[in-house]
Amino acid sequence: MSKEEIIETLSPIERKILPHLKESLKNIEKKSGLDETSVLRALSYLENKGIVKLKPEKTKTVILGDNGVSYLKSGLPERKLLTTLAEKHEISLNDKTLKLSENEFKAALGALKKKAMIELKDGKIVLTASMQEVSKKTLEETFLELLPIKFSSLEPEQLYALESLKNRKDIVVIEEKQEVKFELTELGKELLTSDLSKAEKLIENLTPEMILNESWKGKKFRRYDIKSNVPAISGGKRHFVNQATDYARNVWLEMGFKEMKGSLTQTGFWNFDALFTAQDHPVREIHDTFFIKDVKGNLPDKKIVEAVKKSHEVGVSGSKGWKYSWKEDEAKKVILRTHTTALSVNTLAKLGQDKLKQLPAKYFAIGKCFRNDTLDWNHGFEFNQTEGIVVDENANFRHLIGYLKEFAKKMGYEKVRFRPHYFPYTEPSLEGDVWNEERKCWMEVFAAGIFRPEVTEPLLGKPIPILAWGPGFDRMMMTIYKIQYFREIYQNDLTKLREIKFWNK
Repeated sequence: MSKEEIIETLSPIERKILPHLKESLKNIEKKSGLDETSVLRALSYLENKGIVKLKPEKTKTVILGDNGVSYLKSGLPERKLLTTLAEKHEISLNDKTLKLSENEFKAALGALKKKAMIELKDGKIVLTASMQEVSKKTLEETFLELLPIKFSSLEPEQLYALESLKNRKDIVVIEEKQEVKFELTELGKELLTSDLSKAEKLIENLTPEMILNESWKGKKFRRYDIKSNVPAISGGKRHFVNQATDYARNVWLEMGFKEMKGSLTQTGFWNFDALFTAQDHPVREIHDTFFIKDVKGNLPDKKIVEAVKKSHEVGVSGSKGWKYSWKEDEAKKVILRTHTTALSVNTLAKLGQDKLKQLPAKYFAIGKCFRNDTLDWNHGFEFNQTEGIVVDENANFRHLIGYLKEFAKKMGYEKVRFRPHYFPYTEPSLEGDVWNEERKCWMEVFAAGIFRPEVTEPLLGKPIPILAWGPGFDRMMMTIYKIQYFREIYQNDLTKLREIKFWNK
């Protein structure tokens, strides 16, 4: 193809950037008036014509992770521990005033011991650093304030800080990006000084108006390069989370279950008390649960409340209860539900009020739950859970395992295993894992068991065996969609959403 013919194939965006190809990408954007995507697309077209040669280069950038963003505002765990020690000089290893999770507390201890700023004596943490050392920012704190920063530009001290932080949960992330550089070919150098004015007069599109008024006659059309790559077109589709939950909903319906629905906010009564979870249980602390401030909820029928109170204080069906004074105020606290099991006990209460006329019965739920968890690859503040109960006087533990295996199989999991576990409201109890092929490990998904009499008798009037389970549904989706990190489910990255295939089980 001659030089004149090549000029006739140039699209408008190629002609806009051609005179500026000796500039940097940023300057090309500025001088051509095009955005970055259009400039890169034009460069790709020019490469197909042999005018430029692209040289993609991978670059690494250190950025803040989710925990890093939080710690940058509130301080690293070791800073919180140091602040407390600066005031008291020494504290007990079991000090309850520290607002740190177990993992954060361990990380803070390790970091400060490594810097020789504390020592452990007789079950106490003793400050050994001077006040000058305490007030001075650590290398890690200074490093977090610098982010984002290119990996290649890191100084030795910064590399040390990175090594210290990268093994801790989601404080820093090394992000890889691809930068595009290019060079002009001999043909490109020739075209750089060529007259492009004739190409600008070429017709790009044949419109209906041009056909009607015949204005196209006697004019020349731009040559089209049929070998050039064109942008991919992404069709509309439902979000993959909605696709998966719709599928799971249909699985339960096919298995003869009815759906339970309810509010994302629940009282402590339905979320904890009706499930025989003691009011001083750690799960009811702000470290694990999100509370709605200054709001009190309503309790159900007084008969149910008294029965649940009795179950906690003195027990039922031969049990001894928790042996403490149960408080209504604690039960009235409103929270973001920590599990969909709150819907299960609510449903049982309705069955009890209906004098158990609808037994046997099978119910399921699927929906959003919230917990104050430490963020990592398979934990988040919010997650989807699917819930199931079977209310049948003839139900047994083998039936429970059968239901779980059948659901897992229908969701596409062949490798499932179960192991004994403990929950306050079920006995016997189990946890179940599915095999995560991407990470080559077992991933906990199922929490299940048979509700204890302390749960069923107050709600139904008598202890009936009730099979119950609450699979972590987001973890199932991680395996099915080959998602590496839990947070990707909620990031709504358009590129990834387009790449994820339509659910086809």
